Order: sequence, then structure tokens, then C-alpha cells
Amino acid sequence: MSCTGDKEANLRKAMAGLKEAAVKGAQIVCLQELFTSLYFCDTEDYEHFKLAEAVPGPSTEALGRLAAELKIVIIASLFEKRAQGIYHNTTAVLDADGSYLGKYRKMHIPDDPAYYEKFYFTPGDLGYKVFSTQYARLGVLICWDQWYPEAARITALMGAEILFYPTAIGWASSQDEKTNTEQYNAWQTIQRSHAVANGVHVVSVNRVGLEQQGAMKFWGGSFVANPLGSLLYKGSHEEEEVAVVEIDTAETDRYRTHWPFMRDRRIDSYQPITRRYIDEE
Repeated sequence: MSCTGDKEANLRKAMAGLKEAAVKGAQIVCLQELFTSLYFCDTEDYEHFKLAEAVPGPSTEALGRLAAELKIVIIASLFEKRAQGIYHNTTAVLDADGSYLGKYRKMHIPDDPAYYEKFYFTPGDLGYKVFSTQYARLGVLICWDQWYPEAARITALMGAEILFYPTAIGWASSQDEKTNTEQYNAWQTIQRSHAVANGVHVVSVNRVGLEQQGAMKFWGGSFVANPLGSLLYKGSHEEEEVAVVEIDTAETDRYRTHWPFMRDRRIDSYQPITRRYIDEE
């Protein structure tokens, strides 16, 4: 979906989309990153901290009631105010009975032109998380986490049957089409590789629309990949969409036995991964 500067209107719009998804047969619905607002991290502005809320809090309460009504699981990305001066980029999970299952705080925080997230967000301190819902055991990671195979691996090792990535990523409107295509392909490819390496489905949900006074075009392109990295669905780069995609989590065992990457992991040899850079013997 696209967003505006009206937080309540964005929440209502998201809830309407959740209802539409439920009517279409959805059991688990993932909303995009920071769906209650414009992507505000394009500037370092203290006023934007007023967008934050407690998690659990008002949004999770409203979404929990809707989850119970529709009997769906809701994955909701929110700007969390943890305490005075401590804020997180956080995703809450509401089960199909409306219960609050918990939250994941974004671990990898970028700082790039128009993505000044380090100004707003304290890095996550809850570690990687999985959530046992009525329909599946979910792993949730957030946007910049997409580029890190370590995050996907650990979440999969914790028993996630599906990896969900709520996202906000786009192109500079002034950028050439070749660069746009190359960037989108890299973004999609790295996440499809997580599906392959871990033998799980990956669901990535991005926003669309022009923001930042037209300087940023969020590229949409939401997709679902199976455990061999094949695309089961790919969304538009421009249009708002509600898509329902059937996933068979029982496929994981078949993929993992035919391509036994998990079996052949040499965990005794991976200690160097904890170093920033291996520049000394």
C-alpha cells in the first residue's frame, strides 16, 4: 500500500486491506514496514519521534481485535517508543484469536542518504525471534535485515517455517532505469537465496508510491519465494495490491532432504563469522 501523513487514515486503510485479504481466504497477513506513516527517515527531524507508540499499545490493540474478528494472524510493523529517548523499529505479531504473541526489534539499522534510520532507531536487543501462531511458526525480520544471511539462518534454525520481511525500500526518482532494475534484482535475489539456503518460504512485503516530495519512488515488487527460490508471486512496482498466496509448509522437509544444506553444515568451522573482519591470522 501507499501511505500519507495521516497516521489514523493509514491504519484504517491497512485494516480495510486486512479485511479484503481475509475475505480472499488469507490466514496470515503481513503489512509493510512502518505502515502507519510515510517513511519518515528521509530526514533527521525530532518532530518525527511523535509518531512512535508503545508496543503493545493502541495499534496492536486495534489490530488484535480485528485479528480475532477475522481469525487471521497479523504481522504489523510499528515505530516503538520503549522509553524516553529509546525508540525501535519493531514488528508485532497478533495471533488469529487476537492475542499478542510478542515483537521483534530490527537488528540491522541502516544509515544512507534518505534512510537515516540510526537517528531514530536503537538496534534491536531481543535477538532473533520466531512466533508460534495458529497457522504456522513464523520468523520475522525487517527490511535492512534482508541483506544478512546470518539473520535468516539463525531465524530458520530457531524453527521458522516461513520468513517474513516487512519492508520500505525505493528508488530515487532521478535514477536511471538500468540502475533501478539492478537494485531491485539484487534485493530480490538475496532474499530468494535465503529461501534456498534455509529450505523455507520467504515473503517480502514492500510499500509503493511517491514520497519525499516526489524524490523517492517506493518500488513495491513484493514477492513470495518457495524453498528453491522460485517465485510464487510478484507484485506490481506501482499499484496497491492485496494478494493471497498458498504456501505448503510441509514442503520444507522435502526440500531439506533432497538438498540437505542443513545436514551438512560444518558448525565447528564457523567461529570466525563472529569477527568484524578477518585481517589477522
